[in-house]
Formats: sequence, structure tokens, C-alpha cells
Amino acid sequence: MKKTLSILLLLVACLQAMAQQSQTATINGRVADGNIYLPGVNIMVSPTEKGGNSDLDGRFSISNLPVGQVSIRFSFIGYETVNLDFTLKAGVNDLGVVQMPEAALELADIVVKGTMAPSQMKALSIKRAAPQIMDVLAADAIGKLPDRNAAEAVQRLPAVSVNRYHGEANQVSVRGTPYAWASTLYNGTRLPAANVFGGRNAILDAIPSEMIQYVLLSKTLTPDMEADAIGGSINFVTRTAPDDQLLNFSLGGGYNQRAEKPTFNGSMVYGDRFLNNKLGIIVAASIWDRNFAADEQAIEYNLTLPNPAERYSINTVNAKRYFGERRTRAINAAVEYEFNQSHKLFGRLVRDSFEDIRPVYESFYELDRRRYRYSYRYSEYLSDLRGYELGGKHQLSPKLKIDWAASSYDMRFRIETPPGMPDDQRGLPIAQFFQGLRGDWGSRSSDGRIYMDFDSPNGVGLNIRNMNPGLTNPEDIMNADRLFLTQLVIFQLDQLERDNVAQLNLSYDVSPDFVFKTGFKYRQKDFDYALTPLVWIPMAALGIPGTPPLRNLSSFNRGAYPVGEGLFKELGNPFTGMFIDPITKDQLFDIFTPDFLNQNGFLDVSPASNVTTAFDGYENVLALYAMGTWSPSNQLSITAGVRNEHTSVLVNGGRYNVQTREASAVTETSEYNSLLPMLNVKYSPTEQSNIRAAYTRTFIRPNFGNLNPGEQQDVTGGIPRISRGNPALQPTYSDNFDLMGEWFLSNIGLISGGVFYKQISDYIFRNQFTQNIDGNNFLVSQPDNLENAYLVGFETGITKRFDKLPGLLGGMGFDGNMALIHSELQVPTPTANGTVIEKTQLPNQSGLLFNASIFYEKDGLMLRLASNFRGKSVEVINQELGPDFYVWVDRNLTVDFSGAYTISPKIRTFVEVRNLTNEPFRQYLGNNRDRQTSSEWFSISGQAGIRVNVF
Repeated sequence: MKKTLSILLLLVACLQAMAQQSQTATINGRVADGNIYLPGVNIMVSPTEKGGNSDLDGRFSISNLPVGQVSIRFSFIGYETVNLDFTLKAGVNDLGVVQMPEAALELADIVVKGTMAPSQMKALSIKRAAPQIMDVLAADAIGKLPDRNAAEAVQRLPAVSVNRYHGEANQVSVRGTPYAWASTLYNGTRLPAANVFGGRNAILDAIPSEMIQYVLLSKTLTPDMEADAIGGSINFVTRTAPDDQLLNFSLGGGYNQRAEKPTFNGSMVYGDRFLNNKLGIIVAASIWDRNFAADEQAIEYNLTLPNPAERYSINTVNAKRYFGERRTRAINAAVEYEFNQSHKLFGRLVRDSFEDIRPVYESFYELDRRRYRYSYRYSEYLSDLRGYELGGKHQLSPKLKIDWAASSYDMRFRIETPPGMPDDQRGLPIAQFFQGLRGDWGSRSSDGRIYMDFDSPNGVGLNIRNMNPGLTNPEDIMNADRLFLTQLVIFQLDQLERDNVAQLNLSYDVSPDFVFKTGFKYRQKDFDYALTPLVWIPMAALGIPGTPPLRNLSSFNRGAYPVGEGLFKELGNPFTGMFIDPITKDQLFDIFTPDFLNQNGFLDVSPASNVTTAFDGYENVLALYAMGTWSPSNQLSITAGVRNEHTSVLVNGGRYNVQTREASAVTETSEYNSLLPMLNVKYSPTEQSNIRAAYTRTFIRPNFGNLNPGEQQDVTGGIPRISRGNPALQPTYSDNFDLMGEWFLSNIGLISGGVFYKQISDYIFRNQFTQNIDGNNFLVSQPDNLENAYLVGFETGITKRFDKLPGLLGGMGFDGNMALIHSELQVPTPTANGTVIEKTQLPNQSGLLFNASIFYEKDGLMLRLASNFRGKSVEVINQELGPDFYVWVDRNLTVDFSGAYTISPKIRTFVEVRNLTNEPFRQYLGNNRDRQTSSEWFSISGQAGIRVNVF
């Protein structure tokens, strides 16, 4: 590390000495409109034909200019072109802040009175100026769509789909790649990720959209960007200090139809400049409380049975109700001190707290065991993101620029209940009651098992819209007097990632046509994970004489079942008899105390392998890059270079021997080097068009949860399960080829289209197979590498305003994008005749993605009807059983509405309605969409409110 810094410092000194000998001129400055700084402004210097664009903060710097008289032209969509005559002197020339007035001609009505147009102008200008293929969403556009978190904002961009968790988007897939393949950056640095899945993808429902200034989705990378991003790089750029004093706030209130409970949202943004505009500050704060409810019908199949003909038989049917609340509290602050246009220091701070309070009520038909199971759990997931960053940007000479930053971010995800248990035994508490049948289920087929009717050997079975298996004894209805507390579970979750990052970049203008850039980034990541199931069973349930008797549900304090608008209304309320009043939260916590466990004779029967479920370690990454941008003309720009990332990983964990029933501590280490060449070419036949081509090599590191050498056993459900890690996993690499065309319309619009191809090696997938341990068949999941895969796709988009139409029709517009994607993954599958190669698509990859919005903007009124479609995708690959037992996610279409009216330049009202079609989230097994493993409904939610710009 010290050697690397010494080399870079020596290089800086040499370049600075060279630059000081030059007699060329450099111009620096910022572009603003009196309220905000303008990004992507096109700047041309005549008669040199040299030019550039302003960055996200409105700053620009153009070097290698001749001394003497020049004319500088500033152009930006929707604004009057500004021309400045200036006499350049040798060295750095400071132009200060250049003000651009809004256009007073054809676009004035759109820009001044519209609501989306200003944000689209900024987004399109950034996209047009970027050296790589990029899509952009600006903050004011995010606030005008019914999207309340970062993931839902991103889903509006081309070739993007999201995973919906209980109705709220939380993970992002780009171009049909797995969720973990899209890197999530926060001001250019990858966020740590701590979540229930143990993956590298940050869970984005914790980040409110109000904190974001821009969303930059880079589908091709340049060498100065973090390269662990096969799908794409999503950079959330937070707010920076404004050009002038700023204070605005919003208040909104709403309603969740299924929960029949309210929601609340509030935000405030304040920014100002002091000390002759040298010191700038901004603070953004957000509160978001939302009640929610969801109904899920979950079905588990007997995949571990030795007879293949019986594997589609059903083990359990679960009628599950979520009825909870989510609370987000976030604050983001930034400060900058600008000594002059050549030197600036900045600092950033973020604090984000997310509480996901989720009581869950579950009623099971346990078909193979001829019993009911009734479960109540109180989930209180706590997520915290906190961190800070310090940095600076400096122009050391007319040709040499340097920027640096040091940051520390940590993300923690945990559960800290129940309060009566010792600290080392807290987690997600689950109380389970069982009721045996005196008779039997009445839907058994001829082989004695229960199937869906289309899978049954004799056509006798269940229907997806009526999963009631019937009773041979009418007295076997679910009864609180006959439901006995037979199992207690605490699932421990405590995950922490902390990243300390240092980075340095320097840029040198070698000639008027060539800019050289180099730098490094060093990240030290510490992680600490615990995913441990604790299990207690009463001795009476084990038949031990002289022990306390089992307690039935009736003997506990109980509360009313949370009905809300209704239960499984989409299925015609088929589970009415299953919704028995549950125990209260306080009663649940009273059960989970050492005193209760001792008095009622509960034994700790937690899996012996639990000692391997906690692991910690570190990952150190040193990245070095060198790149150059050659611009032989104003029309052609070529950015090429190489990035090298060296990764060292250490994992402290444990390994469990199922034969000897012994666990041992183990430390696994690995290191690998990733050399990643990249090339981006941009050709602009006109100022309104781009043709782009790119080759990039990117990669993705294995998830930390997959590297754990231990295993997690779960025997609390219908089918015993084991989840294992694999320390031998290799990174996945991809060679990416892209070709894209962009045509920017004069009335704030865009038409684009292109193709992309990814050749993938060492793909990581989570396999499922059966293993017999002590006579019991366990369904085991374990990650592994496959050799090759590829993905090819086409994407297109259009944003068009029909402002030429007469009268009121002139406010109409359309915004749409679509992606067609095909992938192929080769999966070796064992059969009776040897191993065969099954071909399937990549997990999480949909063949068709589209977003379509019809909008109206005129005279201060904005109306927008937006739809988002995601085609079916494979979710789980079962290498042992083959494609007939893969789990798929069904196609999904959501429709949202938003509207706003600008009462005055300072006051705007808004209304938002989400999921108008009450679209469910479905998963199914094999090739039949009715062989569902999960169907979940969320209903409609919305809110209305007001936004006020005080100044």
C-alpha cells in the first residue's frame, strides 16, 4: 500500500512539473439557473473547437486552450444559449457562476409550468454527455412518481426489474441478471450490504427516495468505476449544496386498503451558502411510516421423496397473513468549502434507520403428518445505514487535477427480541401449536398422498383456488382447545458490514485531444454474520413421563385476529376456519423467557451444527486503474483503459461432521486478481445524437453467506432443510459487448435502441439436492460454480411530448421502454443414463421487461399513469431433479397513478396510488403455473399531500 502511494505521489509531482512549463490556459466555472446548478450543459470554446460538459454539480473545466480572445458558448435543453467573450491568460481562468435563463419561446410553457420537464432536461443532458451507456433519473422526477424508496425509483429505467417483498420493491435486476450482479453505489462508493439473504446487494427499501439527487445507472463501465457489476452500476448521488438559499418540505398522508390503516410521509430539505458563497450546506431529512398487510398462500412439495412419481405431492399448505408497519427515519447532510474554482473540500454524512415490524400469523395444513400447525411470530427487523465521507477536488495546474476521498460506512441488520431472553439468545421468536386429526384429510389420491388435481394419479386433489383438503371427521376443525404449544423457535439474525475506503484520482490533459487519468481505491471490509436457529420442545411432547403437561392455545392471553379489509378475498376466503385468535405480542414475549421454559419443561433441541452458523472475517480490495480519453474531434470520443482489482478474503467459521457429530473451528482464506480491460466509444453525428459501442470485462464476487464453511439446519418446518456454504467458490466473470443509438428530441424527448451481449464464466448458482442423514431426507441447498452462460438482449426507449397538438391535447406525452432478453445456462443434471446438460435461463432473468407511462403536463397540472411489467424468470435451480422441479417467478404487471397540481410557484399538491390492479406475486414449480409454491397479494395503497417551497 505504501509503495503504491509513493508511486502515485511521484507521478503527481512529475505531471505537475510538466504542467507548470505549459503556456496554455484552462477555464473553470459553474453553470446555474438562479436556483440549481445545471448538469450536462454543453460548453464549446471558439475558435478552438474544444469543449466539454458540466458535471453533476454544474462544474466544468476545459484545458489546453490557447491564450487570447475566445468565445464560450453554453447550451442546455430548455434554456437560452449563452455566449461569453473572454480573454484567456496562461494558467487557470475562473469564470465564476454562469447564469442561464430559461427559454422564453416554444418550451417556456413546459419548463415553467410543467412538473416533469425540468428533471428530464437534466437527466437527458447527463445521459447525452456521459462517456458510457447510462440512464439517469433526477430527484424532482423521483418525487413526482409514486415511488417512495430507492428500488422503486430505479424500476422506471430501461431494462430494469425489481423484486417485490410484501408489495414493496427492495432489490434491483439490470438487464435480466441476478440481483447481486447490480452494484449499488453511494456517491460512487459501493454500499455495504447486510440483509437476511447474506448477499452483496443492498436492500433498497431502507433508503427513502427523498435523499437522492440523481440515480445514475451505468450499463457499461469505465476503468475509474468499481467493476464488480456484471449487470450494471447504480449510483445514488445524494443532494449537494444549492446555488441559492433553499427550503422545502412535503407532508403526505395515505391509506393501505388491505390493512385498513393509514400511512404518513414527511420530508424537509434545507440548503444555503455563506461566507461569500464559499461555504455551502444542505440537509435532507425524511420520515416514512406505512402500515401494510399481505396474504400469502404458500405450498411445499415433497421434493425429498425417493419415488419420483410422488415428488409433486404436497407436504404442507400455509395460509399466511402479514400485518405490520414499516418506519423509515433518514437524514443526509453535506457541507462544502470552495476556496476558489480550483480547490474545494467537502464532507457528507448519512444516517438511515429502518424498522420492519411484521407480526405474522400462519395456519398450516400438514398433510403428510395429518395435523394442523398454528404459528405466531413477531418480526421486528432493524436496519441501520450510517457513515461519513471526507474529500477534496483540486486543480493543481492548468492541466493537472486531483480528487481524493476517505469514507467509512456500516450497515447492520438484526433482530433484538424477545426482551426476556439473554442477549445471546435473541432473534425472531416463533411459537408453534399443533393439533392432530382424529380422522384424516379427505383429498387423498389413490396412492395415499395429496396433490394438485392435475398431478393426482386419479384426478382427486386440490385446486389452486380452493386448497382446503377436506376432513373425514367433521370434529377435526381447528380448535384452540386442541392446539398445543409443541415447538418454540428463535431464528437469530445479526449481520454487520463495515467498509473503510480511501481513494485518489488524478487527471492530466496531455494534449488538446487526450486526457490521461489514473488512481486507486482501497477498501477494507469487516463482516460479522450470525444466522442461527434455536429450537425448544416440551418434554411432554417427547413422551417423557412426569413432566409438565402441554399448554393449549386457550390457556394463553389472546387478541383479535387482524382482519383488515378481508382475508384472501381474491380466492373467495377459503381459509375462514383457519383464522383463530392468536396470542398477543406480550404473551409471546412472556413465553420466551427462561422461567417459562423451565416451568413448562422445554428442552433445547437446537441443531448441533449451530456452532457453524456464525462467521466473521474481512475482505480487502486494492483497485488500480489507468485510462485515457481521446477526442480527435467534437464528434468522436474514445475512452479506453484497464482496471485491476486484487481481493483478499478471510472467513472465520466452523465445520460440522455429520458422522462424528463434532464441530471444529476453521479459517478459510483466498485471494484472486481481476484484470479488467474496458473500451467505450461515443460518436455524435449531430449535437442531438449519439452512437455508442463498448467492450468491458466485469465480475462479481461470491456472497459472504455463500463462503461460510458451516451449515444451517432447519427441522422446524414440514421438510427438514440444510443450507450450506462453499468456501471454494470462484468469482463470476463476464465479457460484455454493447451497441446503442440515441436521438435527443428538441422538445425534451429521446428515442434510443441498442443490443447487448454477455459471455459469462464460473456462474454461481444455489443448487438443491437431497441428502439422507440418520435416516432422514434433508433438502440441501449449496452454492456452486457452473462453467459457462451467456445473455443477449435488445432494449429500446422513447420519451415523446405531443406539444404540437392543438389546445389541451398539447400536454399529452408518452414515456416507455422495453427490453427483450435471452440467456442460456448449462446445468449438468444426473440421470439414470448418466449426466445430461440441461439448458435454462439465468435466475432472475425475464425475457420481456417494459415500462410504459402516459402523462399529461400543462398549466401546472400533471397526470401520469405508469405501468411496469416483468416476464417470468427462474428463481431456484434443482440440479439433482432437473427442470421439472425448478421454481419460477410468474410474470407480473403493476399499474400506478400519480397526479400533481402547481397552485403557485411555491405550492404543489400531489396524489399517488400504487398497484391499481392488485397484482399478486406468484411462484410456481416446474412447467405448470397452477403448481404454485407461493401466491401473495398486497392490495392497493396511496397517499395525498402537499409540497411547499418556502424559498
